[in-house]
Amino acid sequence: MASEQGVVNQQGLLTLTPSGRTIETGEVPNVPKVDWSKYSKRVVLRSILGRSDGGLGLVGSRVVIGGWVKSGREAHVGWLKTAPDPSPAPPSPFKDLTCVQNIQQSIPNCLRSILRLDVGGNIPLAFNNVNGVGSKQDSVVPTKSVPRVAQLQVNDGSCASSLQVVVEASITPPGQVIPIGTSILAEGVLRQSSTSSKRSIELKVEKIFHVGTVDSTKYPITKTKLPLDFLRSYSHIRPRTNTIASVTRIRNSLAYATHTFFQNHGFLYVHTPIITTSNARGTCEMFQVTNLFSEADRIEELEVVRQHEEANLKVARAAIKEKSDRIEELKRSNSNKEAWYAAEQDLKKTKQLASQMEERLKSESGTAYKLYKIDFSRDFFSRQAYLTVSGQLHLESYACALGNVYTFGPTFRAEKSESTRHLAEFWMVEPEMAFAELEDAMNCAEDYVKFLCQWLIDNCLEDMKLMSKLIDKNIFDRLRLVASSSFERITYTKAVELLKVAEKPFQSNIEWGVCLTEEHERYLSDDVYKRPIIICNHPKDIKPFYVRLNDDRRTVAAIDVIVPKVGALIRGSQREERFDIMDKRIQELGFPRDPYEWYLDLRKHGTVKHSGFSLGFEQMVLFATGLANVRDSIPFPRFCGKLGN
Repeated sequence: MASEQGVVNQQGLLTLTPSGRTIETGEVPNVPKVDWSKYSKRVVLRSILGRSDGGLGLVGSRVVIGGWVKSGREAHVGWLKTAPDPSPAPPSPFKDLTCVQNIQQSIPNCLRSILRLDVGGNIPLAFNNVNGVGSKQDSVVPTKSVPRVAQLQVNDGSCASSLQVVVEASITPPGQVIPIGTSILAEGVLRQSSTSSKRSIELKVEKIFHVGTVDSTKYPITKTKLPLDFLRSYSHIRPRTNTIASVTRIRNSLAYATHTFFQNHGFLYVHTPIITTSNARGTCEMFQVTNLFSEADRIEELEVVRQHEEANLKVARAAIKEKSDRIEELKRSNSNKEAWYAAEQDLKKTKQLASQMEERLKSESGTAYKLYKIDFSRDFFSRQAYLTVSGQLHLESYACALGNVYTFGPTFRAEKSESTRHLAEFWMVEPEMAFAELEDAMNCAEDYVKFLCQWLIDNCLEDMKLMSKLIDKNIFDRLRLVASSSFERITYTKAVELLKVAEKPFQSNIEWGVCLTEEHERYLSDDVYKRPIIICNHPKDIKPFYVRLNDDRRTVAAIDVIVPKVGALIRGSQREERFDIMDKRIQELGFPRDPYEWYLDLRKHGTVKHSGFSLGFEQMVLFATGLANVRDSIPFPRFCGKLGN
């Protein structure tokens, strides 16, 4: 009987063929089958260590594992305990002896215990046998000739736990596989742990197929816990640390949960463009995209223009001197006044031209920058283009055709912020719902956040426990609180009133019409309501142009979802569907109309009420893990002054 993972032989034993090799599970019947990875022909450690019995049910299975060494040490075989022998114990040598004889026989055992402290020493044979007769078979202390082994803790990234791997020196020198970071692909048999550690199962290696060595003097990761800011300098290596590996698995689980939630509720996944002509937020800084030049090319071209300008100025000054001399000559020769007057006018024009050149060179922006004009019609898109700050505007066009849609992708902001909550490149989850009002957006946002929190509790227990131990012990309390709470809903005006009477001092003053800061938001959720809150109906001047204007003409239908510790996790709104109000709003803010013509078209042709929101994915990772800096929540952080690899 054949299968993708192997064949079953006549004895009923599973035979697998990773990399063209045949591997038997052993000669013992009823050896449990292990789950092999379909594409790498190895056993993923999660399928061993993630079992409820810690892998003990797989004892006796032959497997191939691959991973990286988390820690390693060299030991002697004699120092490793063996698994309990299920066979009956041999008769006691003290049986039928008198009391005095028992005491005499126990003395060598006491001395033997003391002599174990000498790792490389030999115990006199007289003490190695209860009868006083030397016997090498009874020796329990290793000699210098005892084989050495490497004891490794190997992790393949599939789970937080590591597998203990024992490699004898006869297979490979211990010094080659012990260094942290070494990669290893090995075959062996799973057995009960031979050490007294908490690990219940280990791999006794019989073959090694690959070893990726490490230069310990240059490898940045050590056994000791390293600061996260230090690890950011090695973003290509830091996933091998326990913390970043767990954060990555949690991030993966949140992404999977996101797609699960929206797919289960009938949303369609839409890929919105990364390059755009419009600013979805209206006021934030954007990264420009062009292939006309690089900054270095531009500076070089501008320098050429400047040098050309200076050369022209020298020519003009020389002409001024020459023409001045000509006028003096005309004066001395008593030439006709018409020639003299013409020469005076020519000199005046030359001086004016030279003066203009000098002013351009002395100006703050520099002559070169004023003379150099970019012709974007020659650019790749024949117009100015930018990296998107949000996929919302484009997503609305699909919501107005397909109903409920969502996008999940990277966005970019060019603000030069050094804050621990800002990134230049980050990911956002943005759903958009047709025929939906503000209440619908609030309901969806609340359900989505609750779903994510419960998902982590149900599906990421091991990694969440590790983050609770390493980063924040209150993680589970927060997740359970959010997953089980009903979000308090208050207006912006109510929030300002509560903040004004707060006894806690704030660094930023609070008054109606200003943006609430993180300290304000966290005070309301952490101290006042002690649960998540949704703040709605904000002043129109602090929200984007596309938010629907309320009847009071002072506020707009916008929401902020605030959670403990992090603050604002979601921002959303009901979109303005009325053409005249949207058009007037764009004019009030002084935005160029051309980039938004297509967006206004949605208000002309078959317009509907629609709502949506955006969740900062890295903020959700911060909330889930307890991390303090957003730069540790994303695989490759990009922020002001730091691009990395």
